[in-house]
Amino acid sequence: MRDFQSLVEVFNFSTKKFAKRTAIQFLGGEQKYTYAEFEEKCRNLSKTIANYGIRPYDKIAIFSQNMPNWTVAFFTTVAFGRISVPMLPGLTENEVTNILTHSDTKVLFVSKKLLAKVNEEIQARMALIICLDDLSIIRQRDDCYTCDGQIYYPQPDDIAAIIYTSGTTGAAKGVMLSHRNLCQNITASWYCYHVRKRDVFLSILPMAHTYEMSIGMLYPFARGAKVVYISKPPTPAVLLPAFKAVRPTTILTVPLIIEKIYRSSVLPTIKKSKFLGWMERNAPHLLARLIGRKLIKTFGGRMKFFGIGGSKMDPEVEKFLRMAKFPYAIGYGLTETAPLICTAGPKVTRFQGAGKAAHGVQAKLYNVNPETGEGEIITKGPHLMRGYYKDYTRTQSVMTEDGWFRTGDLAVQDKKGCFYIKGRIGSLILGPSGENIYPEEIESVINNMADINESLVVQRDGRLVALVQLNENVLDWNLESTDKFLEDLEKHRKSIMEYVNSKVNSNSKVADVEIQKEPFVKTATNKIRRFLYTGNQKKDEEQTKNE
Repeated sequence: MRDFQSLVEVFNFSTKKFAKRTAIQFLGGEQKYTYAEFEEKCRNLSKTIANYGIRPYDKIAIFSQNMPNWTVAFFTTVAFGRISVPMLPGLTENEVTNILTHSDTKVLFVSKKLLAKVNEEIQARMALIICLDDLSIIRQRDDCYTCDGQIYYPQPDDIAAIIYTSGTTGAAKGVMLSHRNLCQNITASWYCYHVRKRDVFLSILPMAHTYEMSIGMLYPFARGAKVVYISKPPTPAVLLPAFKAVRPTTILTVPLIIEKIYRSSVLPTIKKSKFLGWMERNAPHLLARLIGRKLIKTFGGRMKFFGIGGSKMDPEVEKFLRMAKFPYAIGYGLTETAPLICTAGPKVTRFQGAGKAAHGVQAKLYNVNPETGEGEIITKGPHLMRGYYKDYTRTQSVMTEDGWFRTGDLAVQDKKGCFYIKGRIGSLILGPSGENIYPEEIESVINNMADINESLVVQRDGRLVALVQLNENVLDWNLESTDKFLEDLEKHRKSIMEYVNSKVNSNSKVADVEIQKEPFVKTATNKIRRFLYTGNQKKDEEQTKNE
């Protein structure tokens, strides 16, 4: 494995070595590039951008759903010394405005689908707006056409991308990632799992997230592999035929996807069959192996690496995957670490573990509680960001005096170096006797119930309260004023409380359950904005400032 130091090295190496191989394509054939065609497209597009006076270190944003041209836009930017600003497709118009303004973006790649989220004032500021669907010019400022733009051979510590983790409040937090940061993740990924040129990735997570961008786009590109994109949202109805058509060897996902497959497909299949029900009681390991083989066939039959990251997996689902010998792998990290801190390949995963420190990464526990062994994960190494854009104070607030990055995640570590994450410091609840209560662990139990979509556990007046959103069609909210509805609501509330309190320890028992009608408010990365539901006004305001 070549040890790359900058993304221009990755670009030059792969487009020459794997020139005739397919690099990226849409399922169905549109937007399909060999590595050689990809190089030509990027160089020509770079010349066009330079004609509009765009120079090294200028910012170029990408605002689009997943597609092969997303990768074209990214390398057209970073391989020629400019800085990419990837933006998640789920951003609101307000967030788009804040990010494009704060980042000083001069050029915007945008899909037809998302152009409406970019207001007229912002569009007018851009030197150039390019449609990502066909790479045509949507809008240009004639006063910017100077033909004196430049390109530059970027160095390892030059900024390659600024990735925003929030923009709702106006206090946008732009994480500056260098070429070295992103190349370190390519190397760390290789030491976790060897991708070869014949491997095929199916991309289903947003490319603007560092997890998919680093490991699902840059890593396979550096190894000459192929990445296939789908043009529709990754619903089960879209994914199942895609799995059969693509037959991927590698998929990156979040726990929610495999958990939904387990609850909506695996469990009902077992319950419908008397024979499978008998096997579940008398030969669970054999049953798991049989279903595991069927799962691999469902994914196309060639699955070798099913990467899971973003949050902790449900224990019941993970237990099943282990018994089924399903090739899942675990990773842990943050945007600020580009993202890998810990990795564990399919053969070395540990139950409910987050893996060991990735290759080239230093990670340890900080301020460890001698009684529980819990401490905050801190990390140092070539994966660590250059800081938050235009925000030195916030950058310093997440660093220790001796240069370690504070992740904000509490964990314990076993003798072999594997980390087990307990929860976020910001969501930690102190019990009446000072004991630590991790709401994420209680939520995991709740979310394991058949009719539950999502949940959130908060503390109110010293009591634990579970906020729960049920799956669709469990309750008919059109009848919420009727006696029958209220009876059903109370029945679900009581059953949830009884089930949860039978599974958790005495300190984590919930005192009340509130069933939510509306979906939880979430971030662009689909995480619940926990601080909005705590009922602690002072803490909420502080959290808002820190987002």
